Amino acid sequence: MLNLIDYGGDGAHPPLLIVHGLYGSARNWGAVAKRMADGRRVVAVDMRNHGESPWKDTQSYEDMAADLDEVLDRLGGKWDVLGHSMGGKAAMVLALTRPARVNRLIVADIAPVAYGHTQGHFIDAMQSVDLSAVEKRSDAMDQLAPHVDDPTLRSFFTQSLDLKQKKWRLNLDVLKAEMPKILGFPEIKGQYDGPVLFLTGAESDYVTPDHRPAIKALFPRARFLRINGAGHWLHAEKPREFIATLRAWLER
Repeated sequence: MLNLIDYGGDGAHPPLLIVHGLYGSARNWGAVAKRMADGRRVVAVDMRNHGESPWKDTQSYEDMAADLDEVLDRLGGKWDVLGHSMGGKAAMVLALTRPARVNRLIVADIAPVAYGHTQGHFIDAMQSVDLSAVEKRSDAMDQLAPHVDDPTLRSFFTQSLDLKQKKWRLNLDVLKAEMPKILGFPEIKGQYDGPVLFLTGAESDYVTPDHRPAIKALFPRARFLRINGAGHWLHAEKPREFIATLRAWLER
């Protein structure tokens, strides 16, 4: 089963499951999870081939949704599910194929469509790091600098470094091989009729008005909100606004 971080919490509100995006981990969501645990139980997962979860040979959304289904079966009850980017697609597939598991769905800056951009060059950059020469995260960040311009991304990637074991907590070979599936979205018939919030960064181009027909076809009760000044990493770029918006929607 997937590795979990149970941030605890209790209260009258339904529990919340947090599903990170590509190259992320449950720990990346600690600040959000701890704030949201005021009034509800919050659990975050490491997706397959990420963090402390098992390494598998595939990264399809059908398989990731099955992983989440197993987690919710163990936890019991219906949960609100928040997914970002790749995790948002996995959460959408979970809701579409196993709607009884999902109380409400929050999709952070992703749409149920195939994307044309690539993430493979980031894997190449991480694989180019000489881990034998890395003693601290900044050593790896320095090696990534010629390949990754954005210092925020370099910092994000190196959070998945196991400095003691001198290895990545990411199954980079499988993620690279499965990138077409990660960038795509499976063809699924049917709808999820529960409440859904598509929460996007106003400066991101991952969810556009052109995507709304595809979204509404699968999620007829979808609502749309934007966070000004935020891009794709809206929860990290504008954490206060992200948490306030999430809390207001879940507690309305």
